Amino acid sequence: MASENSDYSPDKAFRPRRAPGRERFDRATVHAILDDGYVAHAGFQGAQGPEIIPVFYVREGERVLIHLSAKAGLSIALKRGEAVTLAVTHLDGLILARSAFHHSMNYRSVIIHGAAVELTGEEKADALDLMVERVEEGRSARARRANAQEMKATAVFAVPLEQVAAKLRSGGPKDDPEDMALPVWAGTIPLELIRGKPLRDISVDAEGVLSD
Repeated sequence: MASENSDYSPDKAFRPRRAPGRERFDRATVHAILDDGYVAHAGFQGAQGPEIIPVFYVREGERVLIHLSAKAGLSIALKRGEAVTLAVTHLDGLILARSAFHHSMNYRSVIIHGAAVELTGEEKADALDLMVERVEEGRSARARRANAQEMKATAVFAVPLEQVAAKLRSGGPKDDPEDMALPVWAGTIPLELIRGKPLRDISVDAEGVLSD
């Protein structure tokens, strides 16, 4: 098993080329960004041309798991061997600079390129349990497991973390020296996704049990 301190080595074609210095290839950074997210945007070659759709995902070791309708265009494309690109992005802040040109954003992102492998049988069922656990720890032991019809209607794929790279920006505005004296406010507006207080469904009679 690869160490968290080791680096990925994506092919040159899959390495970030813009804004040198923002790219990261170490596993610890890539894993942390993926583990902070829930939604990836999947790009693929569909029947009518290029398509992109949002998908729920979870990282399992050195692969990312996604689930879809078995009849979805992405499922059909992956089953016929089409490559997929997964993009995960966290927006951490808005950068207000003194010049319009230097306005920016703080972000953490990971791009994954690869061929997906469809999971079946117990491996598929275990992957779906893992996805439920990603929503709420311990939930897979309490919720009803998917039945045969639901399993048939669902496709689960694994995308390996091989052709993968992270890219991120942090810090404040990077204004030109000649603009520093302009009477314009400059700085950062932080943004974050937070987990709010659970709202009980009206059809639930008893208080449920949620982890902290």
